[in-house]
Amino acid sequence: MALLRRIARPMLASTFVGGGLKSLRNPKAVTPPVVPFADRIPGLPQDPEQLARINSAVQIGAGTLLALGRLPRVSACALAASLVETTLAEHRYWTVEDDPEEKARQRAHFYKNVSLLGGLLIAAADTHGKPSLAHRTRTTAATSRRSLRRTTRGARSAAADSASHAADGVRAAADGVRSAADGVRSAAGSVRERLPAH
Repeated sequence: MALLRRIARPMLASTFVGGGLKSLRNPKAVTPPVVPFADRIPGLPQDPEQLARINSAVQIGAGTLLALGRLPRVSACALAASLVETTLAEHRYWTVEDDPEEKARQRAHFYKNVSLLGGLLIAAADTHGKPSLAHRTRTTAATSRRSLRRTTRGARSAAADSASHAADGVRAAADGVRSAADGVRSAAGSVRERLPAH
């Protein structure tokens, strides 16, 4: 499976690195459709060419990281976000009405990008056979709960043992007091016997 990842990641990343380089060289070619998204996301610049360069940088950087297997899940998520924006901005086939060939071409690009998005989501969910962060968190929480239960049970048991020992000590002390009282009574009885009768 590790060999498959090493082959598949660069294949998946190649389209993003290539597309990012292309749009970085000619940002004007992709700027008009990208502009509407800048208005919806606060903090993004309004300059269309700058937006295209940012998108290109994300695609080149995240694509390179994915191809090299560095931060593959994060880079796959970044590429997926970039792809959603690009797909919805550039391949709106449902808005093309007068040219059937252009509509078919845009539809093909749209569904190709949807397929790429599926591959990126799989890459983003791939944990290399290791437990995911959510699984590790649940396992750690369950282990902590079990440990706390054991500790609580142990504390209860220790408290019960201490109480039992304390009760035994109190009983022994009470028995000692009774014995002492019996001894005092016995001593008093013998003193009475020795005293002369009046």
